[in-house]
Amino acid sequence: MTLHGTITHAENQTYVRVPFTVPAGVSRLTVDFHYNTQRQGTRIDLGVFDPHGFRGASGGNKSEFTISRTDATPSYLPGPVDPGKWYLLLAVPNIRAGVVAQYTAQISFMKTPGVEGFAGPLNNNPGWYRGDLHMHTGHSDGSCASQSGKPVPCPVFVTAETAVKRGLNFIAITDHNTVSQYDALRELQPYFNRLLFIPGREITTFHGHANVFGITPFIDYRVGTPAVPSINTVARKVDSMGGLISINHPNAPTGEICLGCGWHPDPPADLKLFGAIEAVNGGALRGPYSGVSYWEHVLDEGYRITGIGGSDNHHGDWPITHPDSVGIPTTVVYAQRLSVPGILDGIRAGHVFLDLTGSRDRMLVMTAEPAGAAAPLQMGDAISLADGQTLPLAINVAGCPGWTLQLLDNGKADAELPSAALTAPDQTVHATWRSDGKRHWILPEVVNASGELEMLGNPIYVNFAPQRGGPRRL
Repeated sequence: MTLHGTITHAENQTYVRVPFTVPAGVSRLTVDFHYNTQRQGTRIDLGVFDPHGFRGASGGNKSEFTISRTDATPSYLPGPVDPGKWYLLLAVPNIRAGVVAQYTAQISFMKTPGVEGFAGPLNNNPGWYRGDLHMHTGHSDGSCASQSGKPVPCPVFVTAETAVKRGLNFIAITDHNTVSQYDALRELQPYFNRLLFIPGREITTFHGHANVFGITPFIDYRVGTPAVPSINTVARKVDSMGGLISINHPNAPTGEICLGCGWHPDPPADLKLFGAIEAVNGGALRGPYSGVSYWEHVLDEGYRITGIGGSDNHHGDWPITHPDSVGIPTTVVYAQRLSVPGILDGIRAGHVFLDLTGSRDRMLVMTAEPAGAAAPLQMGDAISLADGQTLPLAINVAGCPGWTLQLLDNGKADAELPSAALTAPDQTVHATWRSDGKRHWILPEVVNASGELEMLGNPIYVNFAPQRGGPRRL
């Protein structure tokens, strides 16, 4: 909807109401307001009222604002976008005699919730972007030290500042079941204009946890009730809105220390509805509680589901030298741009590796160039190969001298893919794998001198059935 109007000296130091009608079913309202005589001393201040009353005023410091149930531009109040008569309130502190100001208000209505962020792309260039996909703040059970040193619910900005110190490009605050953090993130995003905030939440049930990314409306998390009979109900809802859902810390123990943390949904989860699995959680980087074995089991079953990581940090003020700080592990995503849709599409495509050390620059990138291919395959891509056909692989590893590159075929060592000692700061290892015509997933990893996992890539898939695994919205 576009509204046009004029302001003259007759309206000087008055309030002008500009009515408009909001239709039923709107989930978000956005106003973009401009006028043309600022250089002649005109000032028009902006506000808005809904059918029930005041929803905010930003004076002259904003020309655009958005309002939804979960979040709003600072100066405005989040809440329902009720249908009916709204009006812009144009306060006119000054307009000179003889001046006629022309204004335009572009009003947009979002009726079907979809993927959204709190800003447009922060970087329009394709590349590898580093982030943390699992963190908690004072909007759920995250805490940090107050000025006097007492533990308090931790503000979102503390976690964001630590992410900046880590050198991250994106983060997802995933507080348990709530959506209140989105209002704080919308306020902070303009300041953190090199750190992308991805809308997230952790769906926390009695039989497993799952992160939801990219969408802001409330999602009923009460699995086991008539309204939400299974986790699959949640996953279908997320998919219908274009979001991404990931299984969290699947091998975690469940009990009084961590209620519902292990992944035991009843009825069982339909894995075709899930786009990612948290293969590495900061609470269990390695060992029996790591999610790697569960993720590999799912790959063995023929599902193409991306392995991701998240710190699960609950103390945003812990310094980056702390082993459980923000960004350990770091999920590194190849995306066409640093935006919410860009990062989510990169995850869905499987163009991802995990840096368990939380470094700023370690790299693990595997590509393949089969004969006749128009472009190299990346991690996450799939190819069909007949018995006897070969797949030339190139694995670039940076920042890992003294460690060892391992290539796994269906989770196991393969004589055709021997381990390689990493001796240089930036090294490319070449290998050739021969197909037997059956289904395989080939995955790179880097281990330290003690054999502990430090870097983990996603597979290149061979002879996997199309459309198995999580939703693909590329």
